Amino acid sequence: MQIIKHAKIVSDHWTHVADGPIPSEGCISVSFARWKDQRTELLSRVDALGLRVSSEDPIEEVADDLDRFQMIGLDFPVFTDGRLFSVARTLRDQYGYQGEIRAMGGFIRDQIFFLSRVGVNSFEMEEGSDLHGALSALDDFSVNYQVSSDGR
Repeated sequence: MQIIKHAKIVSDHWTHVADGPIPSEGCISVSFARWKDQRTELLSRVDALGLRVSSEDPIEEVADDLDRFQMIGLDFPVFTDGRLFSVARTLRDQYGYQGEIRAMGGFIRDQIFFLSRVGVNSFEMEEGSDLHGALSALDDFSVNYQVSSDGR
């Protein structure tokens, strides 16, 4: 699968682990609930670890662990739920998270520019989406009216 990361189309190397066994190797992301339940076991992994959060997950509960995650996936339930925009901004501005913040799930092309403004730097589009069209969304606007997490 390919994703948009740092304004380029690249191959994705992450495996999103749901329920079931955790692969012993490779970059994996786990749900917020699984992290809370299996934190000690997951910390023993050598390969990269990512965290997937939903609109309902209280990100402040993992604030002290953010440096352990190379990627945080924001799992949008539907494009009309904007709470994860605030989570991205909080991760960047309040907690100083420097890793990958990935939009995934039910967001749409029209939101990509605004997601990048609040700190999202990768986009996992739904299967069959036009990645080149989505990539061009990063340039939808040439003027910004206020400063945001992207520093522009």
